Amino acid sequence: MNIAWWVKRWSVLHPHKTAIIYEGEKTSYRDLHQKVNQACCWLQSLGIEKGDRVAVMLANCPEFLEIYLACSRLGAIFVPVNYRLAAPELEYTLTNSRPRLFVFGSEYTETVSNLTPKDRRPLMLLAGIPECLNLEGVLDYHAGMKDCEGQRPFLTESMAPAAAEEPHVIMYTSGTTGHPKGAVLSHRKTFFNCLNADIFFKLHFDDIMLIVLPLFHSGGLFIQASPVFYKGGTLIIHPKFDPHRTHEDIRKYRVTKFLGVPTVYKSLVKENAKEQVANSTLQVAAIGGEKLTPELISQFQEAGFSLRQIMGQTETSILLWAHEEDAVRKPGSVGRPVFHADVKIVDRQGRPCEVGQVGEIVVRGSIMMTEYWQDPAKTEDTIRGGWLHTGDLARMDEDGYFYLVDRKGDIYISGGENVYPAEVERVLRSHPDIEDVAVVGVADENWGEVGCAFVMLKQRAALTAEDVIEFCEGKLARYKWPQKVVFKTDFPRTALGKVRKAALKQEHLEFLQ
Repeated sequence: MNIAWWVKRWSVLHPHKTAIIYEGEKTSYRDLHQKVNQACCWLQSLGIEKGDRVAVMLANCPEFLEIYLACSRLGAIFVPVNYRLAAPELEYTLTNSRPRLFVFGSEYTETVSNLTPKDRRPLMLLAGIPECLNLEGVLDYHAGMKDCEGQRPFLTESMAPAAAEEPHVIMYTSGTTGHPKGAVLSHRKTFFNCLNADIFFKLHFDDIMLIVLPLFHSGGLFIQASPVFYKGGTLIIHPKFDPHRTHEDIRKYRVTKFLGVPTVYKSLVKENAKEQVANSTLQVAAIGGEKLTPELISQFQEAGFSLRQIMGQTETSILLWAHEEDAVRKPGSVGRPVFHADVKIVDRQGRPCEVGQVGEIVVRGSIMMTEYWQDPAKTEDTIRGGWLHTGDLARMDEDGYFYLVDRKGDIYISGGENVYPAEVERVLRSHPDIEDVAVVGVADENWGEVGCAFVMLKQRAALTAEDVIEFCEGKLARYKWPQKVVFKTDFPRTALGKVRKAALKQEHLEFLQ
């Protein structure tokens, strides 16, 4: 179940097979295995031992995967860090995970310079990629790797963890509400996520997977990179998403598998013509990250993208999936449960919901996290009776297909009635002059809570708050209508493009002060 063993195995069976393509440079499985050996040696020379955390804040690059694989082999716990974090957010993540080593890209030097690593116990070492000349006492990753050339990692013969449930990765949630939580993901979980992704993508040894999503997120690391290493395929890594370059590399390298979020596909549709997409080598174009509307699915299909959907979260990775035909047969559905998991919808008492009844999605099995790092209270609140409670509300049809309703934490109560913001957002997005919308519940003296709609208009569109509210006439019950409207040019978002509603709600509160 150790992902590093897979790379070693392929380095013996097919040493010259290309494992990674980055900026036009190819790395074979043999070369990747050797670099992982060097990284293991370097980590151990710094005193990194089994159970120690190694945090990494890097854009997509081969070094990210080298350290990920080396930690897997050593039994160290890998902590991928969102490189978009501001200094206080980064400080919180590092304080919570307490890594012995923090490796970061030199482009983030300014953010890192605001940290206080020397005051930490245990002491946190810093390493830069490439060399960071502006910070004193920062190790040079590449120089350390060079010093370890030709040396063998001082490891036992077996690379498997002593137990499959040993921690493999601590991956922090997006933090759409409050502080992010560190989901502890075991080696077993990584393995069964790879098995689910193998089925979902129909992966083969000859597959070429293009990654534009950040590797610090579950989508890039566990749904794309890790399963491809399991099958011995090839990864193409882009440091950041660029629609033109994405189209170019799909054609140049004959990419067969791809995963994006709605914002990625919107950019790809704008960039290229339908004929070029339709004639590409893509066998599976997958989409996830947020709920898709039937209108968006139709728009992508017209542009030549027949999309296979996934739905999941940091704590579980892939949870539900839908085949391309399901988008037509079951519009609005996010599909059925993955093979390696038990997934159901339950009411507040934990009883299975009837067909059409709204309840919370819960999951049990090898794909669920072990715990939240250093947070037993949140762990106990999330994992109850062996079931992980996702916080996602959904209903199921008679064929077992799930339909997302909203996030449990997003619901607000207005005059004693539950209001699902996603339902209001779906109506408002159908307005021809509205580009995007996010609805949150805010305090109100009369009704307890009312809806506040944050609205992004399309170019050259002109609407008033009254126009937005009155558009709900005949489409929503009056208690669901937003009572306040705030016009925005952009939304605060997570790395995968999800709107950070907590930030919008805080903005509203600050405006009232």
